[in-house]
Amino acid sequence: MGPDLHERRPLHEVHDDDSSIDEEDVDQFIADNEPAIRGHSSTMKHTRKRLFAAFMIFGLLNNVLYVIILSGALDLVDSSIPKGIVALFNIFPALLTKVVWPLISNGKIRYTRRIGLCTCVSWLGIMTIAFSKSLSPRLLGISMASLSSGLGELTFLQLTTTLPNRSTSKTALGAWSSGTGFAGIAGAGIWWLLRGLGVKGGLGLSSILPLFFPITYKFLLPSHAQLEFLSTTNSDSSDLGEYQPISSSDPVMPPSIYITPPSQASIPQLNSSPISTSRFREDEPEDDLKPNVHHMQHKVHLTTGEKLDLLKPLVLRYMAPLCAVYVEEYVINSGVAPTLVFPLPTSGIWSKLFKSPRDYYPFWSLTYQTFVFLSRSSLSLSIPPLPLKLLPFPSIIQFFVLALLYLQSKYFLFTSNTFKPPHQHEGVDHTISIVFFSICLEGLCGGLAYVNTFYHVSREGENEEGEGPSNDNGKKGMEREFRIGAVGAADSTGILFASLISMPLELYLCNSQIEQGRSMCRDL
Repeated sequence: MGPDLHERRPLHEVHDDDSSIDEEDVDQFIADNEPAIRGHSSTMKHTRKRLFAAFMIFGLLNNVLYVIILSGALDLVDSSIPKGIVALFNIFPALLTKVVWPLISNGKIRYTRRIGLCTCVSWLGIMTIAFSKSLSPRLLGISMASLSSGLGELTFLQLTTTLPNRSTSKTALGAWSSGTGFAGIAGAGIWWLLRGLGVKGGLGLSSILPLFFPITYKFLLPSHAQLEFLSTTNSDSSDLGEYQPISSSDPVMPPSIYITPPSQASIPQLNSSPISTSRFREDEPEDDLKPNVHHMQHKVHLTTGEKLDLLKPLVLRYMAPLCAVYVEEYVINSGVAPTLVFPLPTSGIWSKLFKSPRDYYPFWSLTYQTFVFLSRSSLSLSIPPLPLKLLPFPSIIQFFVLALLYLQSKYFLFTSNTFKPPHQHEGVDHTISIVFFSICLEGLCGGLAYVNTFYHVSREGENEEGEGPSNDNGKKGMEREFRIGAVGAADSTGILFASLISMPLELYLCNSQIEQGRSMCRDL
């Protein structure tokens, strides 16, 4: 093994005649330190990969059951019962959790207990659905799974604010967003594969998914010590091994190679166990870890008034644009997209994709989920985040997408006279391509709004010097956790409003098409 990176090795003796540096000594110095540098770089990459993988799995697991339940709505309730009831029970408990929990919880967050609670409630919920045959217990199970999903999103978003610096926090947030985006594709695919087993078999197998929460948290997520080492070396990497400029007029300093002195801060050991007692302001109160008179006299917490003061500036800056995006996109998905059906194309690529009018809606859903995944992965793909002043921009674009698709559904805005009802000519209605690109744009706007909103919320309250998450483990840390948790209620609020709007809107648009001579939306 090579020497410690911070060890200063003499390269040569300083000559009285200020002679030049011996190149052989320089080569020897590089050769001696190369193994340590390579090992150091490899450790950093491995730790960052583990952090990314852990949060992507968290995002995937947290949202995938939500998608599976929605995908299986037709099988969960009788044909005489509106399928919207599944969507309502699948979102309302999550919304209630996101609104109420940040307001009533106080003090240090115990993340291990939170994750354990999410795992148990999610598993019990999905098993209740799987082994029940009547509507009431199935709705109870859906509500439990929804509560777990809402608490999980709240917990893992808050967890990203506790990481040592901006870089690790950004990595975790980008990975979480990618995971939640991929959950839409994975959930629909999982139910497509398992639906042949029925509700009991398909959801029974899906019940193993929540069990990966504690496994990922315990064995894959890097410890706080490892992340602190990563952040320390990142912050010092620009200085390590650089040549320092020396004034030629300085008579004291002899010419030589100067290496930055080692940091005086303690460096965590690399061989830390995966679970450290210092993980992310971990479970046990500081009083139990180490007696502290100050903490015994005054326990740090946020009062209700302080929480409301923190919440007020977030409403218009973050929550309103995010809620608007979700209202618009879920009105499109649930209210407008089911009516975007066309005469079956007889040539071209669309004729290979659409064999039945029932193929249109699943294709629109898959298109939407795919572009949500891509846009939510923008941070992970190193795409610069939107500036804060442009945060409402996705909701504005989304509004125009909704308006265009609504006009297409009601008035056949883009359809040529050849294919307007009641005509059923052979060929390809090129409106299909316009709708396809519109839904691609819808998915991009929704994903960008989500990931950029939480990116900027996670940086709220940083001082002018760019204070990162690790610089304060007290009240400011609690404020960061509260902000990102409170804003998380905006997307669920938008989905709830959209579900109430979309059910009558779908009926209205379908009836309008029938009056004009196209009844495909009714015949699906």
